Amino acid sequence: LCCQCGVPIPPNPANMCVGCLRAQVDITEGIPKQGTVHFCKQCERYLQPPGTWIQCALESRELLALCLKKIKGSLSKVRLIDAGFIWTEPHSKRLKLKLTVQKEVINGAVLQQVFVVEYVVQSQMCEDCHRIEAKDFWKAVVQVRQKTVHKKTFYYLEQLILKHRLHQNTLRIKEIHDGLDFYYSSKQHAQKMVDFLQCTVPSRSKSSQRLISHDIHSNVYNYKSTFSVEIVPICKDNVVCLSPKLAQSLGNMSQICVCIRVTSTIHLIDPRTLQIAEIDGNTYWRHPFNSLFHPKQLEEFIIMDISRVHEKKKGPGAGARSNKHTLAEAWVRKTSELDTDHQYFCCTHLGHILNPGDLVLGFDLANCNLNDEFANKMNPQHIPDVVLIKKSYDRSKRQRRRNWKLKELERDREGTDTDDERQYQDFLEDLEEDETIRKNVNIYRNADIPVESDTDDDGAPRISLAEMLEDLHISQDATGGEGAEMLT
Repeated sequence: LCCQCGVPIPPNPANMCVGCLRAQVDITEGIPKQGTVHFCKQCERYLQPPGTWIQCALESRELLALCLKKIKGSLSKVRLIDAGFIWTEPHSKRLKLKLTVQKEVINGAVLQQVFVVEYVVQSQMCEDCHRIEAKDFWKAVVQVRQKTVHKKTFYYLEQLILKHRLHQNTLRIKEIHDGLDFYYSSKQHAQKMVDFLQCTVPSRSKSSQRLISHDIHSNVYNYKSTFSVEIVPICKDNVVCLSPKLAQSLGNMSQICVCIRVTSTIHLIDPRTLQIAEIDGNTYWRHPFNSLFHPKQLEEFIIMDISRVHEKKKGPGAGARSNKHTLAEAWVRKTSELDTDHQYFCCTHLGHILNPGDLVLGFDLANCNLNDEFANKMNPQHIPDVVLIKKSYDRSKRQRRRNWKLKELERDREGTDTDDERQYQDFLEDLEEDETIRKNVNIYRNADIPVESDTDDDGAPRISLAEMLEDLHISQDATGGEGAEMLT
């Protein structure tokens, strides 16, 4: 019989029934039934004392371990059998743990008990988010510069950063007249950015650091690091003049070349032979060359006559030729000189898209003063009269039909130039014309502009719907407000 209530029971070392045993002994005594967990709303991390912030999903193993560590000392006197979450509303700021423990009580009897521990989730901003909100605290800065008039390379670089989400760790992005400054809270994040830039654009970098403070007792030093990244001053559609030594090493190319693309290397094409070459950053800094013209100096020509050149004999040691371009010989006339009979003869790599009567943009080398070290030493017979760059289309019509858009980095602008919008439109047109660059950029469909039929198309290149991404916007009514549409 139970020594307390007299109920017949199977014999046990305590001579008590389970009810009386639980009434006499509480094995959960000393274990806290309530606690607090600190959560950062900005980065959605939980504080693991004393100072570590970890990423945990709701009802995950990591969050369970974090909660159990809060009562680890109290659980040392009992044996933990099972632990799990009791479901609570995600927005209730409560976490409930159901724990099962065992303990040896009177005369060796083992008692098992189930109880609930409730945690209150308190909001607390972590140090990293605190620094981001302050916008003034930084330990490293990456200064990206390019000494050119046009910002095409920067627009391309901006899209690469957005695609690879490298802007997430920045405290602040500041735009100045010839580049961008990226501010970081740690040197490691800045070094990661520098490594990314060196892999995506031809550039060179150097670093320096300044001592801010140091503790002579604990030997702790506090530095501010500065990384300077200089991108090669060559943009797409630039006409360049190579040094004789570099042109010879690239397969006896002509010294006058056109830059058709800038990715991790500079892509050049010889408009007279279609020979192509790629120059990386290290090669450029060993044999530097400059652009002969600014994009503002582009002139408009009209094609009077054009004939494709099907066979062109390769010179000795010639390199690879482009398969995407067609060599052609053309007679052109400036649209500003239509009242004269003056025509220019030139070879062009745009034979696949040009026809008589088309308008084309190019540079006039016959009537200009070239102030270039290598061009001045060239034989005048080897310098072409005109270099054609790209076909000209109606810009206003292209803007109306553009049913796509790009995302932009949030940055502090020092002062926007009126020319920036024109340069940005040039970059968007380059994306439409060059499929290779387009593969590295996230292009989003603009639902505000309807898709037009191609019946009145003037031949301007356009981006297909298959290459566009849907831009997801979740409105405030999407969570079920009155009259809200269901998300599918």
